[in-house]
Amino acid sequence: MRRLYFLFLPTFLFVLWLVLNQSVSAGQVALGLALALWFTWAASRLRPLRARPRRLWKAVPLFLHVTADIIRSNVAVARLILNPGPNDFSPGFIMIPLTMRDPHGLAMLACIVTYTPGTVWVELTDDHRLKLHVLDLQHEGDWIKLVQERYERPLMEIFE
Repeated sequence: MRRLYFLFLPTFLFVLWLVLNQSVSAGQVALGLALALWFTWAASRLRPLRARPRRLWKAVPLFLHVTADIIRSNVAVARLILNPGPNDFSPGFIMIPLTMRDPHGLAMLACIVTYTPGTVWVELTDDHRLKLHVLDLQHEGDWIKLVQERYERPLMEIFE
């Protein structure tokens, strides 16, 4: 897989360079090739810890769940903003215990939570508890169950 990475990334960067410059002259080809190889080498030095995802088929239902949750959350946040009432929402912080330890899985979880409107990843404590800010915090137990079962468990199956 690592060899594919070193073939895919420079090829992608080289083609992207040519497309963005809209030229296939000898100078652009040489410069694009040199930059693609150098950027690939430089990027590999910035990532000392490699991701080792397994069971990639588990990412498909996770992607569908996240997409549906983002759409649902967009509608809910829009409804709260467009129809404000005196007691429509109650923002708050919640602490969610996490069992996942893989840094790549935690990064994906942070992206998922932050991409969903109405929620923001605030902090990961030393004892692996996620501090989450929720725009409309009605039932803490529902949020804990949502994050642990719907997002964390599939990510653990993929990354751990």
